[in-house]
Amino acid sequence: MRGTQIFYKAADIAAQYDKKLITSDQAAGLVKSGDRVHLGTFGVIAREFEAALAKRKDELDEVILYSSLWSYDDTYETNKVDPEGDVFKIWSTHMSQKDRRVKTAGHAWYIPILYSDNNQMWAQYGKVNIAVFTVGPMDSYGNFNLGVTIGETKGVVQAADLVIVEVNENMPRCNGIENYINIAEVDYITHSSNYPIAELPVREAGGADAKIAENILPLIEDGSCLQLGVGAMPNHLGKLLAKSDLKNLSVHTEMLVDAFVDLYEEGKISGIKNFLPGKMVYTFALGTRKLYDFLDDNQMCLGAPVDFVNNPYNIAKNDKVISINAALQIDIYGQVSSESIGFSHISGQGGQMNFVEGAYHSKGGKSFICTASTKTKDGKTESLILPYLPPGGIVSCPRYAPQYIVTEYGIAMLKGLNTWERAEALINIAHPDYREDLIRQAEKQGIWCKTSKLL
Repeated sequence: MRGTQIFYKAADIAAQYDKKLITSDQAAGLVKSGDRVHLGTFGVIAREFEAALAKRKDELDEVILYSSLWSYDDTYETNKVDPEGDVFKIWSTHMSQKDRRVKTAGHAWYIPILYSDNNQMWAQYGKVNIAVFTVGPMDSYGNFNLGVTIGETKGVVQAADLVIVEVNENMPRCNGIENYINIAEVDYITHSSNYPIAELPVREAGGADAKIAENILPLIEDGSCLQLGVGAMPNHLGKLLAKSDLKNLSVHTEMLVDAFVDLYEEGKISGIKNFLPGKMVYTFALGTRKLYDFLDDNQMCLGAPVDFVNNPYNIAKNDKVISINAALQIDIYGQVSSESIGFSHISGQGGQMNFVEGAYHSKGGKSFICTASTKTKDGKTESLILPYLPPGGIVSCPRYAPQYIVTEYGIAMLKGLNTWERAEALINIAHPDYREDLIRQAEKQGIWCKTSKLL
């Protein structure tokens, strides 16, 4: 089992490095038909290995590529050379926009899982013939820094028959727990051309997103511990927090984003908290180069495996946890769908449920699930607060779990409400044009009360 090897003697490390060093083409040449190959996740996906593998399309058959959230602007090289998926199939533990494009073509599939369970899933049930991921340069003790994504790496390494690291000097050196892999656990090493690490541009909020952030801001207190996700709304909330009078904020988040750097630069992050005080805790970082430069050798930042960071018990050790997550659709029962719109798969479960539960059990904690009240596509507008989720809609967060649901029209606090009270609360924050129909549907579904204030 990997992770139990005896380390090399210091005098042998350089020789072992030279012995294990191969080219990307040689590394791709190790893949056989029928193999299952893990390409890494988020910011540590091994791009040059994947490109080299694409060149072998005509030599291979039925190769499974595991990944999670392809974050680069350009898509998989294997998909470019094999758009019909005759050779390369993608199995993703999350699903990105690029993964969805491949899924639409019929050769990408999602592995349903809580992100916090990924390490155990790979170690206990995973079959990985070759694992490849990007790392920073090796130090004098034989350690390769895992950089911006720790996540599920340890589980993948334990599951893999062969482990290959793709060294990239642009990878920031990130501090944390289990944030490195030793050369003794590595079978082969490749040197990349030091391509830029994947960046996620900061999106500006407007309309509903900006109003949702403004609705949440008054409920955040001094001393809150923040979890912010991806997107324009959390970024806007970060800007509002940076300009606010709030103080002594801290960080325990799945994803570290640029907004946290902005908060630090404005003096809002003090690190005063119960669990790992003084540390901005995360399991992966995805943002601009500004974020990566901030992370580089920064002792205030602590990256750790996802089963540690997303453990609701660890989250709840902090007081006043503020958890911000997004939804695609919400019904008047309080069921949240964050993964699909009907049968159309959009995203993975990620850590939403972990932080919903962790924030709720945190002393003074608050969990917010956010959505615009409507969406418009192809000139057609529809409500995102629904009488019930459509056929195929995935329940990402069961009705008992949400605490606060937020739209641009206000906040519904669902804890302790019965079925008609929560329906009423959710209809109150739906777009006004759809409220009457939602009332009729609630009556039809037998969850309404004749004394409701909305009747």
